[in-house]
Amino acid sequence: MLNRRLRAPSARDTGAAVRFFAALLVAPAAFPQSSSSPLDAPWLPDVGKLPLTAGFNDIDGAGGGGLVPWALITGYGTDESWGANVHDTEVLLRDFRLRSYGAAVGIFDRVEFSVAKDVFTAKGTALAGLAVQQMVYGAKLHLTGDAVYDQDSWAPQTAVGIEYKRNSGISDAPLTDPRQLGAGGDSGIDYYLSATKIYLPGSLLVNLTLRYTNANEFGLLGFGGDLKRGRSVEVEGTVAYLIMRELAVGAEYRDRPHDLPADDEHPAWDAFVAWTPSRHLSVVAAYVSLSSILGAVTTDTHAQSGAYLSMQVGF
Repeated sequence: MLNRRLRAPSARDTGAAVRFFAALLVAPAAFPQSSSSPLDAPWLPDVGKLPLTAGFNDIDGAGGGGLVPWALITGYGTDESWGANVHDTEVLLRDFRLRSYGAAVGIFDRVEFSVAKDVFTAKGTALAGLAVQQMVYGAKLHLTGDAVYDQDSWAPQTAVGIEYKRNSGISDAPLTDPRQLGAGGDSGIDYYLSATKIYLPGSLLVNLTLRYTNANEFGLLGFGGDLKRGRSVEVEGTVAYLIMRELAVGAEYRDRPHDLPADDEHPAWDAFVAWTPSRHLSVVAAYVSLSSILGAVTTDTHAQSGAYLSMQVGF
């Protein structure tokens, strides 16, 4: 393996991080890629993975599906290169809107770093005008296996990940802090273990993730609560079927803790279609359900479901 390192400047906020990664996305196009040897231009990404095997970006910014991280490392760089992407995701629910945008980089198909900003706003119910912002900083380490090339083995590719989430509070509403709802704090850390297997003959991807968390509504309503302060292990999963080389359909499930008396939180799920016309562009559309959100506060117990649309640009 070539000993190459990506040295990235730190970003003070998401805007700086996104601008930095956007510059990385443009840079490869400015230089012709050599077909003779990677040693001719070791800084250029090789974009060597199969289409769709880089995954997408979930709402926390990690490489995976729309709701669930996978063991795959983001970007199309192989184990001798690197890759990066930026994403913008919109989730339009019955009474709420969630926007997630950010950037991620994968190095040597071994480690992944991501940053995302979530903006959650209420457009209906008694909480109309409520706005919450959250920063998510993530890292993932590929442990064992290769989901693509280990076709003669039953063993999946595995990875461990960590996500630090910082809630910046609630604005434009009588509430100003998730602790007013009974949350134990406004920041927290999620730990997860993912196992991903791709069956090329059957055009099938299967992923299982175990998450150790106390995040309420992904952290948007704080961490822990009156019902339970500590973390619990939650199960998440993805099944995807490749219809053709650039098109896949699938479904995801993400169990979540129920820590707040004011929020009867239930598992989230989606059914999605993913299209990758090239290794530089991916689009995911889905129907997503996040169950009731703050129904005890608004006396509105309707399921919060609706459209999910995400675009990712990278290499």
